[in-house]
Amino acid sequence: MPSSHGMGRKKRGLPPGTLLHVGTRKTERIKITVTDYTTDRINVEETSDIDKLCTTAEANTTTWINIDGVDQVESIAAIGKRLGIDDLVLEDIVNTTHRPKIEEHTGYIFIILKMLHLDAESFRIVPEQVSLILMENCLITFQEREGDVFGPVRERLKKEGSRIRRSGPDYLAHALMDTVVDNYFVVLEHLAEQIEEMEDAILDGTLGQSMLDLYSIRREVILLRRLTWPMRDITSSLERGDSPLIRQETTKFIKDLHDHVIQVMESVESSREALTSLHEVYLSITSNRMNEVMKVLTIIATIFIPLTFVAGMYGMNFDFMPELKWPWGYPLALGGMGLIAAGMFLFFRWKKWL
Repeated sequence: MPSSHGMGRKKRGLPPGTLLHVGTRKTERIKITVTDYTTDRINVEETSDIDKLCTTAEANTTTWINIDGVDQVESIAAIGKRLGIDDLVLEDIVNTTHRPKIEEHTGYIFIILKMLHLDAESFRIVPEQVSLILMENCLITFQEREGDVFGPVRERLKKEGSRIRRSGPDYLAHALMDTVVDNYFVVLEHLAEQIEEMEDAILDGTLGQSMLDLYSIRREVILLRRLTWPMRDITSSLERGDSPLIRQETTKFIKDLHDHVIQVMESVESSREALTSLHEVYLSITSNRMNEVMKVLTIIATIFIPLTFVAGMYGMNFDFMPELKWPWGYPLALGGMGLIAAGMFLFFRWKKWL
């Protein structure tokens, strides 16, 4: 499968609005799920007939069209033409490397989010792009592949008379965005557990690859920060309520969503600060251990300096040295060196250098 960098090179020189998928190909075919609902009825069906999209939308009916497979560029182009979506918007939808953003167009609001998954094996954060197009009675969502975090929203839609059934597509868009943000807390909780384990391992000295693990977690936190910070601009823009597509009664729920986004951002910053502190603690512990080793080696070398001097002096090849012919000369030299070593050792202990 082509990499995003390779696809980016292919995109050079093409005119604006040219649809070219950027990212990893994740599907073999497009899947379209249409959910039509009012307060007292709901209908969910899969369809491949693009011409039927949004045709059931009436004044008292809300339609949610979920499309899995943005790598199916021809189908996305046909859907965009059927629903009157601008080519520049479609270009952003099929480019899965976009940062989260919000744009207002004639007749609809375009939003890009990043839905996060945790890889079960590597425990790495895997982002997936979700695009929302909010119209008067219709909400269209574009996903890279099947499988998302919107299960709770679908369950709420099944309950007759629920708030989501009584509200319009703007509240549905809020519910989907709120679910995405709530999932950020799940990811943050996982990262917090990893950071706590890392802290215990560093303090206990049981983790040999601490620095590599620190950098790995720090990379995940930086990725999460890059994906969550633009969410504040999105929720702020929706909260202002400038668009007629956002009903007044939905604004208070968007304000609550904005508060959740702020909490996510604060948690991300706390994780960054914790990792920075752990990095400093790790370097400090490593430096202290190195200092202890160097201190012991220095003391040993210092003790041996006078002993080396004595041994060197008696190793000089002179015929006339006082102790050379004396039977007790050798034991006396060894005893003197032992006394010197013991004296220096006791002196270092007295100075609390050992």
